[in-house]
Amino acid sequence: MAKPDTRRLDREIQQTTRKLKAVQQREMWPLNGRERRAVLAALAGGSYKVVRGNSPARAERKLQTAWGSAETRLSAEITALQTERQRIVHEAATAKAAKKSSGWW
Repeated sequence: MAKPDTRRLDREIQQTTRKLKAVQQREMWPLNGRERRAVLAALAGGSYKVVRGNSPARAERKLQTAWGSAETRLSAEITALQTERQRIVHEAATAKAAKKSSGWW
């Protein structure tokens, strides 16, 4: 029996890991639409507060929350992909063991 085909999942895990590193470096490209809107709204709100001479503390908290939610989402995606990959490998190993044990000796 051949090895399980996990190339697609490996590629997805690698791509999602790349996205997570980009979010940790505060790059915008891996964000989805909702997260992008939240980051831009927080930036705009903070800029407005600074121009008006007020403290941008609330906007900074909103910005940190938006980045944190993006990191959490990507971490959960990586975990789900790794779990699915492990399930596929486990199923292939179980099938191989069953095939071996069903021999006539």
